[in-house]
Amino acid sequence: MTAPKSAFWDKLKNHRFGSSLLVLLTLAVGILIGTVISYGVRGQDKSNTSADATPLTVPAPKQLSTTFSTIAKQLEPAVVNINTESTIKNPHVRGRMPQGRNRATPAPQGPDDDQQGGDEDNPFQDFFDRFFGGQGGPGGGDIRQRSLGSGVIVDAKGYIITNRHVVDKADRIRVKLKDDPAGDLGHEAKVIGVDEETDLAVLKIDVNKSLPIAKLGNSDGVEVGDWALAIGSPFALENTVTAGIISAKGRSNIVPQRQFQSFIQTDAAINPGNSGGPLVDMAGQVIGINTAIITGGQGYEGVGFALPSNLVAKVYNDLIGPEHKVSRGSIGVTFQAQPNPAVARVYGGGGGVTLSDVVKGSPADEAGLKVGDTITSIDGKKINSGDELVNDISGRKPGTKIGVGYLRNGKSETASVTVGSRSKLFGSQLGLDDEGGEQAEPVESKLGVTVDTLTAQLAERMQVDTKKGVIVTDVKPGSFADDVGLSRGMIILEVNKQPVNTVTDFNRITGQFKSGQDVVFLVRPPGGGRNAGTAFLGGTLP
Repeated sequence: MTAPKSAFWDKLKNHRFGSSLLVLLTLAVGILIGTVISYGVRGQDKSNTSADATPLTVPAPKQLSTTFSTIAKQLEPAVVNINTESTIKNPHVRGRMPQGRNRATPAPQGPDDDQQGGDEDNPFQDFFDRFFGGQGGPGGGDIRQRSLGSGVIVDAKGYIITNRHVVDKADRIRVKLKDDPAGDLGHEAKVIGVDEETDLAVLKIDVNKSLPIAKLGNSDGVEVGDWALAIGSPFALENTVTAGIISAKGRSNIVPQRQFQSFIQTDAAINPGNSGGPLVDMAGQVIGINTAIITGGQGYEGVGFALPSNLVAKVYNDLIGPEHKVSRGSIGVTFQAQPNPAVARVYGGGGGVTLSDVVKGSPADEAGLKVGDTITSIDGKKINSGDELVNDISGRKPGTKIGVGYLRNGKSETASVTVGSRSKLFGSQLGLDDEGGEQAEPVESKLGVTVDTLTAQLAERMQVDTKKGVIVTDVKPGSFADDVGLSRGMIILEVNKQPVNTVTDFNRITGQFKSGQDVVFLVRPPGGGRNAGTAFLGGTLP
């Protein structure tokens, strides 16, 4: 019986239509089998019943908590979208990236440097910077750049607070209100004043109606763990509200060279475009202006920073004044941004603020203060940190006399100092560069630093007033020198209070150090010219 069947199939395959028919039969059998299997798996037996199933119902709308939504409805009309246009040079023309809108490399905090020039790998980036890039190609002309930020109305006459970097170098600024029609480009805005040190700006728009405003709260009353809302236009998504808590207070040294930025930290989501928008408490009051984030990319990672409202109010009041600028007092001293225990032990501070530089001809210099002195009080009020010292003196008007208490070599001293203008004392100070000087017969010490003689020619080339000290020409990675922050181009003036005028001096002093000993360098950073200050670098030898 097998042979006839085989013959039949052979004839069928050899027939003109046989092969096609065979394929169709195979498919039909497959579909039939699949249908049977599917029927069995799905269990779609007509005998099954769902008579005991209860239909789902949707309850009437009910708000379990109205706090966030109430605050959002109250504040959103006072939060604006800010669009700017600016002209930048085509980066391809000179073979480098434009630096006008990029953030600076993090560095030890100095007096008043404006470092708005670009390091693309800076993790301490503000969430507005590098949001929009210029479009253009090689050989093209200038690039028209558009950028985005947020702001908050604080005066019904059209006065708006935002960040300085939102409007920096803008040729045109437009402010869009919440109730503006879709597609409306917004209202033309003018800059009333800006403050570089706090990164704040005041704008004004002219409208024929009274605008809704946001009320400022007292940021001193904010506590870690309090709820907070961030409102703004992240990624051009207008009227976005996010919630989080206050993560920390008094965060400083987030943005380099910004002495007056002491931030409120929050984990409320803030992203590109939120810059200049408000951070709001549960009373519906603005407790901060969102300014910066720390991120490994370019977006939210749970670490955002807002300038506290108490600081914002002081700056705003100065900017709307007749001079449209912030006037700050200074006595012409600098110090380490982060306290260093080794510095305190070597210089006998034990509290207060040890001076790493005294500007020549400044009020402090004229009053007799010197590098290494530790300021402990102002007008009898104890000074515990650099922030306290700066906040006290900067809040005084130039011409005011103050009593400064300080320690010198462990002995208490006092001096009468007339407060000067901060902008005049530090306004001309330059940023750092990579100039490292000439190299000749370098000598490496056991601390991992290679130094060379600072010749008269090299001093002139670097535009430094002093010809004393030795210049750092190389630092061994992972060494003690590397750990404490020494870098190529620095001029070492002293080591543990001992002047260093030659390589021989340096080797003699450092050759005596032993494990566990504190070592403090007084250095002049590279660049800065004749206005460069000095700073302490130090640590304990392993």
